Amino acid sequence: MALAFLVEEHYRHDGMPLDVVRQLDAWGHHVDIVRPGSSLIELSDLIRAGSHDAWVLKTVSGGPGLSMLEAAAALGLTTINDARAIRSVRDKAVAAVIARAHGLPMPVTYFAAVPELLSSIPADAYPLVVKPADGSSGRAVHLVSTPEELARLGSELDGEGPLLAQVYVPNAGRDLKVYSVSGELHATVRRSPLHPGHSVRESRVPLPSGTAALMHRIGEAFGLDLFGVDIIEGPDGPMVVDINDFPSFRCVPDGVARVARAVLDLAAADAGVDRGVGTAVAKNVATMPTAVARTSLRSRAGVTPAHAGTTAIVDAASPAYVG
Repeated sequence: MALAFLVEEHYRHDGMPLDVVRQLDAWGHHVDIVRPGSSLIELSDLIRAGSHDAWVLKTVSGGPGLSMLEAAAALGLTTINDARAIRSVRDKAVAAVIARAHGLPMPVTYFAAVPELLSSIPADAYPLVVKPADGSSGRAVHLVSTPEELARLGSELDGEGPLLAQVYVPNAGRDLKVYSVSGELHATVRRSPLHPGHSVRESRVPLPSGTAALMHRIGEAFGLDLFGVDIIEGPDGPMVVDINDFPSFRCVPDGVARVARAVLDLAAADAGVDRGVGTAVAKNVATMPTAVARTSLRSRAGVTPAHAGTTAIVDAASPAYVG
């Protein structure tokens, strides 16, 4: 198969997705790496209809890669995940509305176009967690105890764009991170960024009761295949605090092979393409459950793959792999 990975500079040396690219190459697949944040891209040549079996996005929330993925989707090409689903979780304001509309447990959330508007939040709503609506990787996340403390943040919030403020849910200082790899779930715990003083070793844990059903509901609500969810255990049960498309998948056993296999499965599902994996590791992960949602698979009726002999768009994963 031929795949195109949109990878921004933030992830230029990151094991996810670059190790996945290496794994796909080792299995005999062709992968082109597109770097939308550091390369001049001629759009007329970027998306050659039918030249790739699927497009994969690994970029920061506010990065330019999503526009490229949406361009591929607009031509009816397969994307992993669905471009509209990615957009819906990367704008955390949209994600909060979708979550609440589907009855998912998420804290009460306020939206403010500029920091000054946060001062209108009632004092009895504190403490609050304030973060950018397009944030990622824990950027500019603040636990704010009082209106006075919020006012003191001042310039730290300027330039972050629209902001969200969520009512803080008391917890034990650790986050549950649950990854869905095409429906196969893996749970890990890690220290909460809001409680840096707590000692929590990031590790795998058994999937808590009810979490599988919650993840299924999230997958259905957002239409994601590869995603991660940050969950905290509050006084009233689990609360969803963040949803990420194509996360790090840290602590997932054989994570690289599992994610690579999932990409191939999703790309091939509507095309009848032979995945051609054949390695021992791949065979070990070949019996994954049905995906939570298959909405990322675009119909490509009438499009004939023509990737044989094509050159990389920006730089080839192999043999001229640059990581």
